[in-house]
Amino acid sequence: MSRKEKQQDLTVKWEEQGEKFKDPADAMSNHSRHPSMALDTATATPLRYIFEATGIAKNFDDGQVHALRGVNFRVAQGEFLAVTGPSGCGKTTLLQMLGALDRPTNGTLLYRGNSIPDLHDPSGYRALEIGFIFQAFHLLPTFTALENVQIPMFENRRPVGGRRDRAITLLKSVGLGHRLSHFPAKLSGGERQRVAIARSLANGPSVLLADEPTGNLDSENARLILELLIRLHREKNMTLVLVTHDMSIAQRASRTIQMKDGRIVSDDKSTLAGA
Repeated sequence: MSRKEKQQDLTVKWEEQGEKFKDPADAMSNHSRHPSMALDTATATPLRYIFEATGIAKNFDDGQVHALRGVNFRVAQGEFLAVTGPSGCGKTTLLQMLGALDRPTNGTLLYRGNSIPDLHDPSGYRALEIGFIFQAFHLLPTFTALENVQIPMFENRRPVGGRRDRAITLLKSVGLGHRLSHFPAKLSGGERQRVAIARSLANGPSVLLADEPTGNLDSENARLILELLIRLHREKNMTLVLVTHDMSIAQRASRTIQMKDGRIVSDDKSTLAGA
């Protein structure tokens, strides 16, 4: 099969998926259908903070469940922030709001001075500014590693050949140049997460949002994935916000926020950052 035929086949496979996806990975993969960004850079804050949250609250079940209760924090450009705490404390809810996958009930949440809940095109924001990494990988099982990485690039301005070439470059950068044609079922857990990381970098985002990226991995693969994320963070000067239960991982961040019952209970700089 020629390269052109392979790209046409990939397009057909993608279109056949239609509207089947019903989880947070849908927004991650479908966001590329709306590549235009709607940030008002003219009014964006000149300060160094990429995210600013003031009084963020999130309620569910008609206000009966309080996932977030008046959260305040800032994230600097290029910072590696770890968010820790017990299950149900609001970590993932907070991460989803930073990625415009959910909206706060109350409060102000800014990205470069622009209100995230009020973005004209949140899909464009997710497409161009944010890279998502999930605990469960969310790779499409009928797509090869190479095809999975190309998905966020669909319908943007990158030419067909450019999508494939960039996907190959990204997979090589995470050590999977020899696994391009493998389907997820033929990859180990660590390799699947590497594909997911390559996919998150597809459109050159400014921010990586990682939700328990080592949670489904054994200790050795967890170590390798963490080292990969730290290397990418340093080399690309990317802002990295990582949710984790593992304090040994959190200690590698430049700063750690600990949450409990929907509130931030501590906010500390790490003495082991990047070590």
